[in-house]
Amino acid sequence: MSRSLFITGTGTDVGKTYVSGLILKKLREAGVGAAYYKAAMSGNSRDENGSLIPGDGRYVREMAGLEQSLESMCPYVYEAAVSPHLASRLEGNPVRMEVVRQGFEHLAEHYPYITVEGSGGICCPVAMEGEELWIEDVIRTLAPVCLIVADAGLGTINAAALTAAYMKNRGIEAAGIILNRFHPHNVMEEDNKRMCEYVTKLPVFACIEEGCSDLPMETETLLSLYRPVGKGRGCDDLVSL
Repeated sequence: MSRSLFITGTGTDVGKTYVSGLILKKLREAGVGAAYYKAAMSGNSRDENGSLIPGDGRYVREMAGLEQSLESMCPYVYEAAVSPHLASRLEGNPVRMEVVRQGFEHLAEHYPYITVEGSGGICCPVAMEGEELWIEDVIRTLAPVCLIVADAGLGTINAAALTAAYMKNRGIEAAGIILNRFHPHNVMEEDNKRMCEYVTKLPVFACIEEGCSDLPMETETLLSLYRPVGKGRGCDDLVSL
C-alpha cells in the first residue's frame, strides 16, 4: 500500500515547493521510491511549442534528481498567476476531483511514497465552477496527514497558530511544522520556533536555512510521517489503494 504526506503552508510563497524538493531529494538519496504530486499549478510559463510547463514540478524534479515524468506530476496546469479556482475559470479548465484522484492512483501503483504539495495556504479554493473544491478536499482525498511549512520570520507565530487551529477545527491532522528561511542564532527566529511549538502543540521537525541543499532531518523520522493512504485521523473520504 502506498503512503503519502501532504505539504501545506501558512500562506503563498513560504517555500512549499522548495521544501518538497528537499524532502524528495532526501528520499531519493536514501534509495526510497518516491513521487511528487500536485492537484493544480498556476502561474506557469510555456515552452517553445506553446505548451504549459508545470513549473513547480520541474523545480522539484531537477532539485531532487527525479526520473518521474512532468506529465504525471500535475493534472491541471494553468498560466495565470492566481488562485487555482480563478485560473481555471479564466482558462476554461476547472479542476475535477475524479481526474486528480486518478492521477494520484496511477502514481500509487508505481511509487511507495508520494509527497503531495498543496496550493497557497490551507484555506485555498481549488474549483468553484460546477464542483466546489478546496484544498482540504484534496487533502482528504489524497493524504491522511499534513506537514506545515512556515516562514521563520516576523509574523509566523500568528500564521502558524491560525493554520493549525483551522486544520484542527476541520478535522485535518497535522504532523508538525518545518520553518523555512531560518537564520541560526537570530533571537527572534529562535523564539519563533519555540512559540510555534507552544501555541500549536506541534513539533518543529526542521529549521531550513536559506540556500540549504539537504533537509536537516533524519530519513527515518521523515518516513515515519507518511501514512498508508486511507489511514488518517479525521479524513473520511480517502482513496483506498
